[in-house]
Amino acid sequence: MKQNITLSIDKDLIVRAKILAARRRTSISKMLAEDLKMQVEQSERYETAKKKALFNLKKGLHLGGQQITGREELHDRKNLR
Repeated sequence: MKQNITLSIDKDLIVRAKILAARRRTSISKMLAEDLKMQVEQSERYETAKKKALFNLKKGLHLGGQQITGREELHDRKNLR
């Protein structure tokens, strides 16, 4: 469903935008709608990637190594004597 909105834009910018829209054989409305859609989608992709990255940081990644000895054994000073 589409809905109209009202924007306040400088008159000089409107004139320049009309020229650009004519060159692209489109309308200012369509240019603005496409640009706004692109920005919203980009923001959503960024947020999704950010959430995934933060999840991976909290979870950690297994890089294939093996734990030879435990932390307790490494720091057990009694075994050093």
